[in-house]
Amino acid sequence: MNKEQKKVSIALKKAKTSLEKIIEKVELADEEKDCFEIVQQNLAVIGLLKSANLSILETHLNTCISGNKSKDKKFKQDILKIIKTAQNKGY
Repeated sequence: MNKEQKKVSIALKKAKTSLEKIIEKVELADEEKDCFEIVQQNLAVIGLLKSANLSILETHLNTCISGNKSKDKKFKQDILKIIKTAQNKGY
């Protein structure tokens, strides 16, 4: 496993652990005071998943594109821009 794969794996494991805790809190929550904490934790999971998704995509683009270096670089930048835009808009 390379450095980038390890980074993605750690982020996904953290998201999984946090999500399990969120589910537990939702199932056990009987007071409204837990809502803010649940929302905060949920946003943290979303952030971890977005970060992992971008790393996975970037790694894929770096390993699968070859040929004209300037065209490949521009293509990678365009794809990453599209993904970042989509993630920021909540798609």
